[in-house]
Amino acid sequence: MADDPRPEDDEPTTPTFSESLAAAARQSGFGQLKPGETPSFGTLIGAIGGVRGVIESVLPGIAFLVLYLTTHNLLISVLVPVLLVFGFAVARAGAKSSLQSAITGAILLAISAVLVLITGKAVTNFVPGIIINAAGFVVVLVSILVRWPLIGVIVGLLFGDADGWRRDAAKRRILTIATWLWVGLFTIRLVLEVPLYAANNVAALGIVRLITSVPLYALFLWATWLLVRGVYAGDRVDADAGEALEDDHTS
Repeated sequence: MADDPRPEDDEPTTPTFSESLAAAARQSGFGQLKPGETPSFGTLIGAIGGVRGVIESVLPGIAFLVLYLTTHNLLISVLVPVLLVFGFAVARAGAKSSLQSAITGAILLAISAVLVLITGKAVTNFVPGIIINAAGFVVVLVSILVRWPLIGVIVGLLFGDADGWRRDAAKRRILTIATWLWVGLFTIRLVLEVPLYAANNVAALGIVRLITSVPLYALFLWATWLLVRGVYAGDRVDADAGEALEDDHTS
């Protein structure tokens, strides 16, 4: 008796590297942008995690700053924000929401808390963030230097234009400018935060971190969206015109 053939559809498939990159791009703030679409305030809020995501991003930082300035107790100052983030993760798990940002935040805060308790210095709480910004600066700058600007790569994956944008001089130029914006974002953060860290100014560093996190990120994301919209607006018009012609032929 011959063995029953195994249906190919039941076999698990491993996503390719490009598919994995595209999935990661969709998870970024640019994932909600459509070619030629004007980003609205609501879309922008959604891209940075929605109202809930904004609260989850800024509340632990506010809690740390307020508790440290009022109590000067390092254990309480780092423990409460960590508990807050883990509480957010539990709430998201109960609501069956995405846990990626909550888990990432919890890990970073846990690392910060351990560093603070080991060193006995509140300013150490900001070290992981400074390191992340330094790494982001290097990655984005290198992407420009090797002529694969990161924003172009992300947008290309989102719009199904993986390398076509590099052959279009106008798209490549605008997407390179958009990537330079993010070099600027990381530069602003580092220029403001590193001297305050060196001066052990916890209060000023905490305030700067709050301002340059969600608000500044949202501003740069908005500016990038407008640049991307401008360079892909023609594609949207051409696509709409093509659909209109198809409708005329089929009617």
